[in-house]
Amino acid sequence: MTGSRTIDGLARPRGRFPHVKVAGDLVFVSGTSSRRPDNTFVGVEVDEFGATDLDIRAQTRAVIENIGRILGEVGATLSDVLQVTAYLTSMNDFGGFNEVYAEFFDEDGPTRTTVAVHQLPHPHLLVEMQVIARRPHPHPDDQGERT
Repeated sequence: MTGSRTIDGLARPRGRFPHVKVAGDLVFVSGTSSRRPDNTFVGVEVDEFGATDLDIRAQTRAVIENIGRILGEVGATLSDVLQVTAYLTSMNDFGGFNEVYAEFFDEDGPTRTTVAVHQLPHPHLLVEMQVIARRPHPHPDDQGERT
């Protein structure tokens, strides 16, 4: 698969852009959050009075799992990730973010930049990530195309 696409079963992008773009062996995954297809969020609990409890660990895990699913759709895995850019709405969440990130990646994994941003597209979002990966093998959809 060369080109851009959205992935069925994931939350639709909130704009006119794809989940993923493939150019040769390179895979570019758009900013991904913990949003589910029904527009709810992993790591968000709202009580009967509207008070919210936001969980950076649950959101980080969901983001990385969503990215893994996107990569799988184009013939790559999390082990193929070369570079990660992470956006946190608060550096107070950096420790919890790093804790979960370390479950998936280590010092032999991708390079990473983590920045704090004023806000993300929804007030319940604590983290969004984008990645660049390299597909190691041809994907079945390539129909003989060399990758």
